[in-house]
Amino acid sequence: MGLKIHTHVRLFLCIVLIVVPSVCMYHYCQHKNTSTFNKSQKNPSSKIRIGFSIATMQEERWIRDRDLFVARAEELGAEVVVQSANGDENLQNSQAENLITQGVDVLVVIPQNGGTAAAIVDAAHKENVKVIAYDRLINNCDLDYYISFDNVKVGEIQAEAIVKKYPKGNYVLIGGSPTDNNAKLVRQGQMNILQPYIDRGDIKIVADQWADGWKPEVALNHVENALTANNNDVIAVVTSNDGCAGAAIQALAEQKLAGKVGVSGQDADLAACQRVVEGTQTVTVYKPIKAIATKAAEMAVALAKGKSIADANQKTNNGKIDVPSVLLTPVAVDASNMYDVIIKDGWHKLEDVY
Repeated sequence: MGLKIHTHVRLFLCIVLIVVPSVCMYHYCQHKNTSTFNKSQKNPSSKIRIGFSIATMQEERWIRDRDLFVARAEELGAEVVVQSANGDENLQNSQAENLITQGVDVLVVIPQNGGTAAAIVDAAHKENVKVIAYDRLINNCDLDYYISFDNVKVGEIQAEAIVKKYPKGNYVLIGGSPTDNNAKLVRQGQMNILQPYIDRGDIKIVADQWADGWKPEVALNHVENALTANNNDVIAVVTSNDGCAGAAIQALAEQKLAGKVGVSGQDADLAACQRVVEGTQTVTVYKPIKAIATKAAEMAVALAKGKSIADANQKTNNGKIDVPSVLLTPVAVDASNMYDVIIKDGWHKLEDVY
């Protein structure tokens, strides 16, 4: 009986010696794994993560930018988190902060407001996240990089096409959003061409307005007012993008002037290309979106890997610093080269434009 008791005691002690260390080791491993997760929970994946903050996707071109950017980034092995602010600058700032909190490695921003978006750059830099401004400059901050088209050239293309066909008469100017640096650069380009005509009295600017948020309805109101104030005596409406051009043509059509008055735009939207072919819009400006979207994605991935952008060899002053920039070349599109530029490049299909 005593032997059996001693045997049971020895067996119990053996079990304790085996089980207790195992349990302790299990809890240590669990604690260690939890600690590791906490350190990396900001971005537990080894895959590069890019935040893409878009001002709005209410215009056709921004949807294309998003799709092409995401496709190229994914080809390079990165993940893209996209958020659109629907034209609300406060929402965009909040969304961008959320992307930073999610642990993106790089933030790419199409700003709704180039001024208030400086807060996005400041917030990103606090977390060591670099920022690329995409097609619209972010002002008065230590922006890392800027990629866009030569927007002064865009304005020059627009004005050159208009004055070639309408060298004399009353002109209406409809700029883009006054908070968008691009709109100011486009206007600068327009005036580079128009000013000599104005100085010698060939062209008279009878209305000069800006379309807040690039909104077509704002442009429509401005053009209607200009036509009324000048008894329809207007020979050209220099609008800065295709959305506003469409609004201008709507106002002109109401007065049976569509096709008789010069109208400019940019972005080569499908509706604009159709209007160019029909003869109601004089010119649009094609900014090869695939070029900017793919290049921006490549820049973002390179930055995430700690590389510099060697070909960002141009500078754009944002009011605080000269921002390293990649500026691409825009292309004038009218009825004569629509097929060669737009159709051949695959931007729109032949049957959709014609």
